[in-house]
Amino acid sequence: MNKEQFVAGKSVGQWIEDFPLIDKMISTNEVVWINPNYDVNKRATNSLSEKDVNDAEERLNRFALYLAKVFPETKAMNGMIESPIVPIRTMQGYLEKRYTREILGELWMKCDSHLPIAGSIKARGGIYEVLQHAEDLALKHGKLTIHDNYELLDSKAFRDFFSQYSISVGSTGNLGLSIGIMSAKIGFNVSVHMSADAKQWKKDLLRSRGVTVIEYSTDYSKAVEEGRKQAEKDPNCYFIDDENSKHLFLGYAVAAKRLQKQLDENKIKVDQDHPLFVYLPCGVGGGPGGVAFGLKLLFQDHVHCFFAEPTHSPCMLLGLLTGLHDEVSVQDFGIDNKTAADGLAVGRPSRFIGKTIESLLSGIYTIEDDELYVLLHALSDTEMIKLEPSALAGMLGPVKLTGTEPGKQYLEKHALEPKLKQGTHIVWATGGSMVPADVMDDYYQRGVSLSQVKK
Repeated sequence: MNKEQFVAGKSVGQWIEDFPLIDKMISTNEVVWINPNYDVNKRATNSLSEKDVNDAEERLNRFALYLAKVFPETKAMNGMIESPIVPIRTMQGYLEKRYTREILGELWMKCDSHLPIAGSIKARGGIYEVLQHAEDLALKHGKLTIHDNYELLDSKAFRDFFSQYSISVGSTGNLGLSIGIMSAKIGFNVSVHMSADAKQWKKDLLRSRGVTVIEYSTDYSKAVEEGRKQAEKDPNCYFIDDENSKHLFLGYAVAAKRLQKQLDENKIKVDQDHPLFVYLPCGVGGGPGGVAFGLKLLFQDHVHCFFAEPTHSPCMLLGLLTGLHDEVSVQDFGIDNKTAADGLAVGRPSRFIGKTIESLLSGIYTIEDDELYVLLHALSDTEMIKLEPSALAGMLGPVKLTGTEPGKQYLEKHALEPKLKQGTHIVWATGGSMVPADVMDDYYQRGVSLSQVKK
Protein backbone atom coordinates (compact mmCIF):
# COMPACT_ATOMS: atom_id res chain seq x y z
CA MET A 1 0.00 0.00 0.00
CA ASN A 2 1.35 3.39 -1.01
CA LYS A 3 1.27 5.49 2.17
CA GLU A 4 1.50 8.67 0.08
CA GLN A 5 -1.85 7.94 -1.56
CA PHE A 6 -4.63 10.30 -0.49
CA VAL A 7 -7.97 9.20 0.98
CA ALA A 8 -10.56 11.88 1.84
CA GLY A 9 -7.96 14.66 1.85
CA LYS A 10 -5.30 12.88 3.94
CA SER A 11 -2.49 10.54 3.00
CA VAL A 12 -2.76 6.91 4.06
CA GLY A 13 0.33 7.56 6.20
CA GLN A 14 -1.51 10.37 8.02
CA TRP A 15 -4.53 8.14 8.56
CA ILE A 16 -2.27 5.48 10.08
CA GLU A 17 -0.65 8.09 12.31
CA ASP A 18 -4.08 9.20 13.54
CA PHE A 19 -5.43 5.63 13.84
CA PRO A 20 -2.58 3.09 14.19
CA LEU A 21 -5.12 0.23 14.01
CA ILE A 22 -5.46 0.94 10.28
CA ASP A 23 -1.91 -0.34 9.72
CA LYS A 24 -2.91 -3.77 11.09
CA MET A 25 -6.12 -3.69 9.04
CA ILE A 26 -4.14 -2.99 5.85
CA SER A 27 -2.00 -6.03 6.69
CA THR A 28 -5.28 -8.00 7.11
CA ASN A 29 -4.37 -8.93 10.68
CA GLU A 30 -7.15 -9.67 13.16
CA VAL A 31 -7.94 -6.62 15.29
CA VAL A 32 -10.25 -5.64 18.14
CA TRP A 33 -11.66 -2.12 18.25
CA ILE A 34 -13.62 -0.68 21.16
CA ASN A 35 -15.90 2.14 20.11
CA PRO A 36 -14.78 5.42 21.77
CA ASN A 37 -18.18 6.96 20.92
CA TYR A 38 -20.15 4.28 22.75
CA ASP A 39 -22.44 6.16 25.11
CA VAL A 40 -25.12 4.38 27.12
CA ASN A 41 -27.01 7.66 27.56
CA LYS A 42 -27.23 8.50 23.86
CA ARG A 43 -30.09 7.43 21.62
CA ALA A 44 -29.76 6.54 17.95
CA THR A 45 -29.52 9.57 15.69
CA ASN A 46 -32.14 8.36 13.19
CA SER A 47 -35.80 9.23 13.57
CA LEU A 48 -36.91 5.66 14.29
CA SER A 49 -38.43 4.69 17.63
CA GLU A 50 -39.92 1.77 19.50
CA LYS A 51 -43.27 2.66 17.90
CA ASP A 52 -41.81 2.01 14.43
CA VAL A 53 -40.51 -1.39 15.55
CA ASN A 54 -43.93 -2.25 17.01
CA ASP A 55 -45.62 -1.19 13.75
CA ALA A 56 -43.29 -3.51 11.84
CA GLU A 57 -44.13 -6.39 14.17
CA GLU A 58 -47.86 -5.76 13.70
CA ARG A 59 -47.43 -5.79 9.91
CA LEU A 60 -45.69 -9.17 10.10
CA ASN A 61 -48.57 -10.42 12.27
CA ARG A 62 -51.08 -9.31 9.62
CA PHE A 63 -49.25 -11.40 7.02
CA ALA A 64 -48.90 -14.47 9.27
CA LEU A 65 -51.93 -16.36 7.89
CA TYR A 66 -50.78 -15.74 4.32
CA LEU A 67 -47.21 -16.88 5.08
CA ALA A 68 -48.46 -20.03 6.85
CA LYS A 69 -50.50 -20.85 3.75
CA VAL A 70 -47.90 -20.25 1.01
CA PHE A 71 -44.82 -21.40 2.94
CA PRO A 72 -45.81 -24.64 4.77
CA GLU A 73 -42.48 -24.55 6.67
CA THR A 74 -43.87 -21.60 8.66
CA LYS A 75 -47.12 -23.37 9.58
CA ALA A 76 -45.85 -24.82 12.87
CA MET A 77 -44.99 -21.26 13.98
CA ASN A 78 -48.37 -19.91 12.75
CA GLY A 79 -46.74 -17.94 9.95
CA MET A 80 -44.07 -16.37 12.13
CA ILE A 81 -40.58 -16.17 10.65
CA GLU A 82 -38.53 -16.91 13.74
CA SER A 83 -35.58 -19.01 14.89
CA PRO A 84 -34.75 -20.73 18.19
CA ILE A 85 -31.96 -19.93 20.63
CA VAL A 86 -29.94 -22.92 21.80
CA PRO A 87 -27.21 -23.40 24.39
CA ILE A 88 -23.90 -24.49 22.82
CA ARG A 89 -22.05 -25.76 25.88
CA THR A 90 -19.90 -28.33 24.06
CA MET A 91 -18.78 -25.66 21.60
CA GLN A 92 -18.06 -23.39 24.57
CA GLY A 93 -15.72 -26.09 25.90
CA TYR A 94 -14.05 -26.38 22.50
CA LEU A 95 -13.43 -22.62 22.34
CA GLU A 96 -11.98 -22.61 25.84
CA LYS A 97 -9.60 -25.43 24.96
CA ARG A 98 -8.55 -24.17 21.52
CA TYR A 99 -7.98 -20.58 22.60
CA THR A 100 -6.88 -21.40 26.18
CA ARG A 101 -9.41 -18.91 27.52
CA GLU A 102 -12.10 -19.54 30.10
CA ILE A 103 -15.46 -18.19 28.92
CA LEU A 104 -17.39 -17.09 31.98
CA GLY A 105 -21.17 -17.07 31.60
CA GLU A 106 -23.32 -19.19 29.29
CA LEU A 107 -22.81 -19.37 25.52
CA TRP A 108 -25.96 -19.51 23.37
CA MET A 109 -26.62 -19.34 19.67
CA LYS A 110 -29.44 -17.50 17.91
CA CYS A 111 -30.20 -19.74 14.93
CA ASP A 112 -31.14 -17.26 12.21
CA SER A 113 -29.25 -19.75 10.03
CA HIS A 114 -32.44 -21.80 10.23
CA LEU A 115 -35.06 -19.10 9.67
CA PRO A 116 -37.81 -20.45 7.41
CA ILE A 117 -38.18 -19.42 3.74
CA ALA A 118 -34.68 -18.04 3.16
CA GLY A 119 -32.42 -19.72 5.74
CA SER A 120 -30.63 -16.60 6.91
CA ILE A 121 -31.01 -13.40 8.95
CA LYS A 122 -32.01 -11.71 5.67
CA ALA A 123 -35.37 -13.50 5.97
CA ARG A 124 -36.17 -10.85 8.57
CA GLY A 125 -35.48 -7.59 6.77
CA GLY A 126 -35.77 -8.79 3.18
CA ILE A 127 -39.10 -10.55 3.50
CA TYR A 128 -40.46 -7.75 5.69
CA GLU A 129 -39.73 -5.05 3.10
CA VAL A 130 -41.32 -7.06 0.27
CA LEU A 131 -44.45 -7.56 2.39
CA GLN A 132 -44.49 -3.88 3.41
CA HIS A 133 -44.34 -2.82 -0.27
CA ALA A 134 -47.03 -5.32 -1.28
CA GLU A 135 -49.31 -4.08 1.50
CA ASP A 136 -48.72 -0.43 0.53
CA LEU A 137 -49.66 -1.14 -3.10
CA ALA A 138 -52.74 -3.20 -2.20
CA LEU A 139 -54.01 -0.60 0.29
CA LYS A 140 -53.32 2.30 -2.10
CA HIS A 141 -55.33 0.62 -4.89
CA GLY A 142 -58.21 -0.34 -2.60
CA LYS A 143 -57.60 -4.06 -2.98
CA LEU A 144 -57.10 -4.66 0.74
CA THR A 145 -57.77 -3.24 4.20
CA ILE A 146 -55.65 -3.96 7.26
CA HIS A 147 -58.67 -5.74 8.79
CA ASP A 148 -58.85 -8.34 6.00
CA ASN A 149 -57.60 -11.90 6.25
CA TYR A 150 -54.37 -11.64 4.24
CA GLU A 151 -54.73 -15.24 3.05
CA LEU A 152 -56.67 -13.71 0.16
CA LEU A 153 -53.33 -12.48 -1.24
CA ASP A 154 -52.73 -16.08 -2.31
CA SER A 155 -54.96 -15.78 -5.38
CA LYS A 156 -54.65 -15.32 -9.14
CA ALA A 157 -56.25 -11.87 -8.88
CA PHE A 158 -53.57 -10.63 -6.48
CA ARG A 159 -50.71 -12.29 -8.35
CA ASP A 160 -51.93 -10.62 -11.55
CA PHE A 161 -52.11 -7.30 -9.73
CA PHE A 162 -48.58 -7.58 -8.33
CA SER A 163 -47.21 -8.78 -11.69
CA GLN A 164 -47.62 -5.19 -12.97
CA TYR A 165 -44.84 -4.20 -10.56
CA SER A 166 -41.14 -5.04 -10.24
CA ILE A 167 -38.68 -5.30 -7.38
CA SER A 168 -34.93 -4.88 -7.76
CA VAL A 169 -32.08 -5.46 -5.29
CA GLY A 170 -28.28 -5.71 -5.23
CA SER A 171 -26.82 -8.51 -3.11
CA THR A 172 -23.86 -10.72 -2.29
CA GLY A 173 -26.26 -13.62 -1.79
CA ASN A 174 -28.56 -13.97 1.20
CA LEU A 175 -30.52 -10.72 0.87
CA GLY A 176 -31.11 -11.62 -2.76
CA LEU A 177 -32.41 -15.04 -1.71
CA SER A 178 -34.93 -13.65 0.77
CA ILE A 179 -36.19 -10.87 -1.51
CA GLY A 180 -36.20 -13.03 -4.63
CA ILE A 181 -38.08 -15.95 -3.05
CA MET A 182 -40.68 -13.73 -1.35
CA SER A 183 -41.21 -11.38 -4.31
CA ALA A 184 -41.68 -14.23 -6.79
CA LYS A 185 -44.09 -16.01 -4.46
CA ILE A 186 -46.35 -12.99 -4.05
CA GLY A 187 -46.33 -12.24 -7.80
CA PHE A 188 -43.82 -9.44 -8.38
CA ASN A 189 -41.33 -9.48 -11.25
CA VAL A 190 -38.01 -9.51 -9.42
CA SER A 191 -34.40 -8.93 -10.46
CA VAL A 192 -31.47 -9.68 -8.18
CA HIS A 193 -28.18 -8.01 -9.11
CA MET A 194 -25.43 -10.24 -7.72
CA SER A 195 -21.79 -9.45 -7.09
CA ALA A 196 -18.86 -11.70 -7.96
CA ASP A 197 -18.80 -13.00 -4.36
CA ALA A 198 -22.26 -14.59 -4.62
CA LYS A 199 -22.18 -18.38 -4.49
CA GLN A 200 -23.36 -20.26 -7.60
CA TRP A 201 -25.90 -22.34 -5.68
CA LYS A 202 -27.64 -19.15 -4.52
CA LYS A 203 -27.96 -17.94 -8.11
CA ASP A 204 -29.24 -21.36 -9.23
CA LEU A 205 -31.81 -21.48 -6.43
CA LEU A 206 -33.15 -18.03 -7.31
CA ARG A 207 -33.46 -18.87 -11.00
CA SER A 208 -35.35 -22.04 -10.10
CA ARG A 209 -37.92 -19.83 -8.33
CA GLY A 210 -38.48 -17.62 -11.37
CA VAL A 211 -36.16 -14.80 -10.33
CA THR A 212 -34.05 -12.89 -12.87
CA VAL A 213 -30.42 -12.97 -11.70
CA ILE A 214 -27.98 -10.47 -13.19
CA GLU A 215 -24.33 -11.24 -12.47
CA TYR A 216 -21.38 -8.86 -12.16
CA SER A 217 -17.66 -9.54 -12.14
CA THR A 218 -17.20 -6.73 -9.59
CA ASP A 219 -18.14 -6.38 -5.93
CA TYR A 220 -21.27 -5.66 -3.95
CA SER A 221 -21.28 -1.86 -4.40
CA LYS A 222 -21.52 -2.23 -8.19
CA ALA A 223 -24.42 -4.70 -7.90
CA VAL A 224 -26.32 -2.25 -5.68
CA GLU A 225 -25.58 0.66 -8.03
CA GLU A 226 -26.87 -1.25 -11.08
CA GLY A 227 -29.99 -2.39 -9.22
CA ARG A 228 -30.70 1.21 -8.27
CA LYS A 229 -30.24 2.35 -11.88
CA GLN A 230 -32.69 -0.26 -13.16
CA ALA A 231 -35.34 0.91 -10.70
CA GLU A 232 -34.88 4.56 -11.62
CA LYS A 233 -35.80 3.80 -15.25
CA ASP A 234 -39.12 2.17 -14.36
CA PRO A 235 -41.76 3.96 -12.25
CA ASN A 236 -43.29 0.58 -11.37
CA CYS A 237 -39.97 -0.82 -10.13
CA TYR A 238 -39.25 -0.67 -6.40
CA PHE A 239 -35.60 -0.78 -5.34
CA ILE A 240 -34.76 -2.38 -2.01
CA ASP A 241 -31.71 -0.46 -0.88
CA ASP A 242 -29.56 -2.56 1.45
CA GLU A 243 -27.41 0.51 2.18
CA ASN A 244 -30.17 2.93 3.19
CA SER A 245 -33.47 1.16 3.80
CA LYS A 246 -35.39 1.97 6.99
CA HIS A 247 -37.84 -0.83 6.17
CA LEU A 248 -35.14 -3.50 6.05
CA PHE A 249 -33.74 -2.07 9.27
CA LEU A 250 -37.11 -2.31 11.06
CA GLY A 251 -37.61 -5.89 9.88
CA TYR A 252 -34.33 -6.80 11.58
CA ALA A 253 -35.13 -4.76 14.70
CA VAL A 254 -38.27 -6.86 15.37
CA ALA A 255 -35.89 -9.72 16.26
CA ALA A 256 -35.08 -8.06 19.59
CA LYS A 257 -38.59 -8.38 21.05
CA ARG A 258 -38.77 -11.98 19.88
CA LEU A 259 -35.42 -12.68 21.53
CA GLN A 260 -36.57 -11.09 24.78
CA LYS A 261 -39.46 -13.55 24.91
CA GLN A 262 -37.09 -16.48 24.29
CA LEU A 263 -34.73 -15.29 27.03
CA ASP A 264 -37.69 -15.12 29.44
CA GLU A 265 -38.78 -18.64 28.44
CA ASN A 266 -35.27 -19.92 29.16
CA LYS A 267 -35.15 -18.03 32.48
CA ILE A 268 -32.20 -15.94 31.27
CA LYS A 269 -32.02 -12.65 33.14
CA VAL A 270 -30.75 -9.44 31.56
CA ASP A 271 -30.25 -6.66 34.08
CA GLN A 272 -27.53 -4.72 35.90
CA ASP A 273 -26.06 -7.88 37.42
CA HIS A 274 -26.69 -10.15 34.41
CA PRO A 275 -25.11 -8.58 31.31
CA LEU A 276 -25.94 -9.77 27.79
CA PHE A 277 -23.21 -9.85 25.12
CA VAL A 278 -24.29 -10.26 21.49
CA TYR A 279 -21.90 -10.96 18.61
CA LEU A 280 -23.21 -10.15 15.12
CA PRO A 281 -21.55 -10.82 11.74
CA CYS A 282 -21.50 -7.58 9.72
CA GLY A 283 -21.43 -6.81 5.99
CA VAL A 284 -22.95 -3.49 4.92
CA GLY A 285 -24.46 -3.26 8.42
CA GLY A 286 -28.25 -3.51 7.97
CA GLY A 287 -28.94 -6.84 9.69
CA PRO A 288 -26.65 -6.41 12.69
CA GLY A 289 -27.47 -2.71 12.90
CA GLY A 290 -31.21 -3.36 13.07
CA VAL A 291 -30.83 -6.12 15.65
CA ALA A 292 -28.49 -3.99 17.79
CA PHE A 293 -30.90 -1.04 17.59
CA GLY A 294 -33.80 -3.21 18.76
CA LEU A 295 -31.74 -4.75 21.57
CA LYS A 296 -30.58 -1.37 22.84
CA LEU A 297 -34.19 -0.10 22.89
CA LEU A 298 -35.14 -3.03 25.13
CA PHE A 299 -32.09 -3.66 27.31
CA GLN A 300 -30.21 -0.33 27.11
CA ASP A 301 -26.86 -0.49 28.91
CA HIS A 302 -27.41 -4.11 30.03
CA VAL A 303 -26.71 -5.36 26.48
CA HIS A 304 -23.34 -5.06 24.75
CA CYS A 305 -23.34 -5.49 20.95
CA PHE A 306 -20.23 -6.32 18.96
CA PHE A 307 -19.93 -6.66 15.18
CA ALA A 308 -17.63 -9.20 13.52
CA GLU A 309 -16.11 -8.62 10.07
CA PRO A 310 -13.67 -10.55 7.84
CA THR A 311 -10.08 -9.25 7.89
CA HIS A 312 -10.37 -8.63 4.14
CA SER A 313 -13.67 -6.69 4.35
CA PRO A 314 -13.64 -4.55 7.53
CA CYS A 315 -15.81 -1.81 6.00
CA MET A 316 -17.96 -0.88 9.02
CA LEU A 317 -14.89 -0.73 11.25
CA LEU A 318 -13.11 1.53 8.77
CA GLY A 319 -16.17 3.78 8.42
CA LEU A 320 -16.67 4.18 12.17
CA LEU A 321 -12.98 4.44 13.04
CA THR A 322 -12.34 7.26 10.55
CA GLY A 323 -15.79 8.83 10.94
CA LEU A 324 -16.07 8.80 7.13
CA HIS A 325 -18.79 6.10 6.95
CA ASP A 326 -19.70 5.54 3.26
CA GLU A 327 -17.10 8.06 2.07
CA VAL A 328 -14.41 5.41 2.51
CA SER A 329 -13.99 1.86 1.21
CA VAL A 330 -11.58 -0.89 2.22
CA GLN A 331 -10.16 -0.74 -1.33
CA ASP A 332 -9.10 2.90 -0.67
CA PHE A 333 -6.62 1.43 1.82
CA GLY A 334 -5.50 -1.42 -0.44
CA ILE A 335 -7.62 -4.10 1.27
CA ASP A 336 -8.98 -6.44 -1.42
CA ASN A 337 -12.51 -7.22 -0.09
CA LYS A 338 -12.04 -10.89 -1.06
CA THR A 339 -13.44 -13.30 1.53
CA ALA A 340 -15.09 -16.71 1.74
CA ALA A 341 -17.68 -15.02 3.95
CA ASP A 342 -19.77 -13.98 0.94
CA GLY A 343 -22.51 -12.32 3.01
CA LEU A 344 -19.88 -10.07 4.58
CA ALA A 345 -17.94 -9.27 1.39
CA VAL A 346 -18.71 -5.55 1.44
CA GLY A 347 -16.13 -2.86 0.78
CA ARG A 348 -18.15 0.24 1.68
CA PRO A 349 -20.42 0.51 4.76
CA SER A 350 -23.88 2.03 5.02
CA ARG A 351 -23.83 5.63 6.25
CA PHE A 352 -27.39 5.27 7.54
CA ILE A 353 -26.40 2.29 9.70
CA GLY A 354 -23.05 3.75 10.76
CA LYS A 355 -24.62 7.00 11.93
CA THR A 356 -27.45 5.11 13.64
CA ILE A 357 -25.28 2.77 15.69
CA GLU A 358 -22.21 4.94 16.30
CA SER A 359 -23.14 5.51 19.95
CA LEU A 360 -24.92 2.14 20.47
CA LEU A 361 -22.20 -0.27 19.36
CA SER A 362 -19.65 -1.52 21.90
CA GLY A 363 -17.03 -2.54 19.37
CA ILE A 364 -15.94 -4.52 16.30
CA TYR A 365 -13.43 -7.30 15.80
CA THR A 366 -12.15 -8.92 12.61
CA ILE A 367 -11.62 -12.61 11.88
CA GLU A 368 -9.56 -14.51 9.30
CA ASP A 369 -11.29 -16.72 6.74
CA ASP A 370 -9.31 -19.79 7.82
CA GLU A 371 -10.65 -19.40 11.33
CA LEU A 372 -14.22 -19.34 10.00
CA TYR A 373 -13.70 -22.78 8.45
CA VAL A 374 -12.11 -24.17 11.61
CA LEU A 375 -15.07 -22.94 13.68
CA LEU A 376 -17.53 -24.30 11.09
CA HIS A 377 -16.03 -27.77 11.39
CA ALA A 378 -15.93 -27.54 15.20
CA LEU A 379 -19.56 -26.45 15.53
CA SER A 380 -20.67 -29.27 13.26
CA ASP A 381 -18.75 -31.79 15.40
CA THR A 382 -19.68 -30.42 18.82
CA GLU A 383 -23.30 -29.37 18.33
CA MET A 384 -24.30 -30.95 14.99
CA ILE A 385 -25.18 -27.48 13.66
CA LYS A 386 -24.12 -26.61 10.12
CA LEU A 387 -23.52 -22.97 9.20
CA GLU A 388 -22.02 -21.21 6.19
CA PRO A 389 -18.59 -19.58 6.78
CA SER A 390 -19.86 -16.01 7.26
CA ALA A 391 -22.24 -17.17 10.01
CA LEU A 392 -19.29 -18.24 12.18
CA ALA A 393 -17.86 -14.73 12.44
CA GLY A 394 -19.61 -14.10 15.75
CA MET A 395 -18.29 -17.27 17.35
CA LEU A 396 -14.99 -15.75 18.47
CA GLY A 397 -16.75 -12.88 20.27
CA PRO A 398 -16.36 -14.15 23.84
CA VAL A 399 -12.70 -15.03 23.19
CA LYS A 400 -11.95 -11.57 21.75
CA LEU A 401 -13.79 -9.85 24.60
CA THR A 402 -12.01 -11.63 27.44
CA GLY A 403 -8.70 -12.57 25.79
CA THR A 404 -7.51 -9.31 24.22
CA GLU A 405 -6.28 -6.09 25.79
CA PRO A 406 -9.00 -3.88 24.22
CA GLY A 407 -11.68 -6.36 25.31
CA LYS A 408 -10.39 -6.48 28.86
CA GLN A 409 -10.26 -2.68 29.01
CA TYR A 410 -13.91 -2.53 27.91
CA LEU A 411 -14.93 -4.97 30.66
CA GLU A 412 -12.95 -3.02 33.22
CA LYS A 413 -14.30 0.38 32.15
CA HIS A 414 -17.91 -0.80 32.46
CA ALA A 415 -17.30 -2.83 35.64
CA LEU A 416 -18.38 -6.02 33.89
CA GLU A 417 -15.66 -8.44 34.93
CA PRO A 418 -17.24 -9.42 38.28
CA LYS A 419 -20.59 -9.97 36.48
CA LEU A 420 -19.36 -12.20 33.65
CA LYS A 421 -20.15 -15.41 35.53
CA GLN A 422 -23.86 -14.46 35.63
CA GLY A 423 -23.79 -13.10 32.08
CA THR A 424 -24.96 -14.55 28.77
CA HIS A 425 -23.17 -14.57 25.41
CA ILE A 426 -25.24 -14.90 22.23
CA VAL A 427 -23.57 -15.70 18.93
CA TRP A 428 -25.88 -14.65 16.10
CA ALA A 429 -25.74 -17.40 13.45
CA THR A 430 -26.78 -15.63 10.26
CA GLY A 431 -27.05 -18.32 7.56
CA GLY A 432 -26.39 -21.85 6.43
CA SER A 433 -29.41 -24.15 6.47
CA MET A 434 -30.00 -23.84 2.71
CA VAL A 435 -26.41 -24.62 1.69
CA PRO A 436 -26.38 -27.74 -0.58
CA ALA A 437 -24.92 -30.84 1.13
CA ASP A 438 -21.94 -31.14 -1.23
CA VAL A 439 -20.98 -27.48 -0.72
CA MET A 440 -21.31 -27.85 3.04
CA ASP A 441 -19.14 -30.95 2.96
CA ASP A 442 -16.42 -29.00 1.13
CA TYR A 443 -16.59 -26.30 3.83
CA TYR A 444 -16.38 -28.96 6.54
CA GLN A 445 -13.41 -30.78 4.99
CA ARG A 446 -11.55 -27.51 4.61
CA GLY A 447 -12.18 -26.81 8.30
CA VAL A 448 -10.87 -30.27 9.23
CA SER A 449 -7.59 -29.75 7.38
CA LEU A 450 -7.12 -26.20 8.66
CA SER A 451 -7.80 -27.18 12.27
CA GLN A 452 -4.95 -29.67 12.10
CA VAL A 453 -2.36 -27.13 10.98
CA LYS A 454 -3.55 -23.82 12.45
CA LYS A 455 -3.72 -22.95 16.12
